[in-house]
This record gives sequence, structure tokens and C-alpha cells, in this order.
Amino acid sequence: MIGYYNYTVILTYVSLVSSVLGMLFAMGIGGSVHPEYAIVCLMVSGLCDMFDGKVARTKKNRTESEKQFGIQIDSLCDVICFGVLPSVIGYSVGMRSWCDIPVLVIFPLCAVIRLAYFNVAEEERQKQASDVRKVYEGLPVTSVALILPLVYSFHRDIGIEWFPTVYGCALFIIAVAFITRFRVKKPSMKTMITFIGVGFIELVWMLYKTKTR
Repeated sequence: MIGYYNYTVILTYVSLVSSVLGMLFAMGIGGSVHPEYAIVCLMVSGLCDMFDGKVARTKKNRTESEKQFGIQIDSLCDVICFGVLPSVIGYSVGMRSWCDIPVLVIFPLCAVIRLAYFNVAEEERQKQASDVRKVYEGLPVTSVALILPLVYSFHRDIGIEWFPTVYGCALFIIAVAFITRFRVKKPSMKTMITFIGVGFIELVWMLYKTKTR
């Protein structure tokens, strides 16, 4: 079987599986549409992505081919998890008019551009330095795993009629941020733990709002 099979890619694969399940929930698996479950799957993918690189670096005897495979598989999965899934959720929550379609298309396109640019820039950087990257250019695609759940948690307060517009505006702003040249400091472990705490609060808030609808 082709590929490289070790524990360093497990979290990346879990992230992908979670996102595919999220798409199925968003499109109506079992006959019922559940965008809220899709949002939870997005959050799970984001959690996995936060730590897959750190887990991979614990394997000290990785070959160069294994390292490159991990980098490629991570980017490919990120396209699906944080590029395609948010657009599918958008369609699920009501973005179905002619003016919504460009946003649903532009979002994954910008995610792909940002990921491809990052890969090229990182390869060039590693030729000149061996340290771990400390600064990103553009908004990292994984940020949607925190931003969109927060937006979705207010969908009942905003109302069914207006929420697709709000969600669409959020997608467009995020898409532009993906490809805008500004610098973002890579989060430290303390910051990542804070993100997890924020994500947990968002999840509890969203479940509470769903239960009290």
C-alpha cells in the first residue's frame, strides 16, 4: 500500500474524517440537516490541527520523505476541513441565492491560495533557516474553527431570515483575510490552551442555545 503509516499522521486523518462527517450532517445525513453538528465537527478538526504538528515532531527518526508526506497530507486535509466544510455549512444554513454562490466559491479558493502560498514560503524559509516558524502571513485557515462557531452560536438571536447574510459576510471577510499580507504571530502553547478554553465555552454556549430554542 502506498503512503507512510505511523502515529504522526493520525490526528490529521481524524481531522479529515471529522470534516467529512460534518459535511454529511450539513447536507442531511439520515434525512435531517444538522448544521450545528457540522459546526462541532469543524471545531474537532481545528483541535486536531492544533496538535498534529507537535505530535509529528515527537518522532525523532522520521525520514525526509515522511516529513514531506506529513506536510502535504496536512495541507490537503486543511483544504477540506477549513476550506470546503465552512462553505457546505453556509449552504446548509440558507446561503442559496444567486448572490451567495460567489462567496461559497471564493472562500475555498482563497483557502487554497493561502495554503499553497504558505507551503512555498515555508519551503523557501527552511532552505535558509532550520528553526520553527514564529510568524504567519495572512490569517491561518484553522482560525475558522474558532470564528465560525462563535458566529453560529448567535444564529437564533439573529434569526433565520438574516443569519445566512451574516454568515456569508463572515465567510467573505475571512476569505479576504486569508490572502491579505499581514503578519500573525504563531500561537504559543499557552495561547493554544486559551483557544481550547474559548472553543469549549463556545461549544457549551451553542449547546445551551440549541437546548433552549
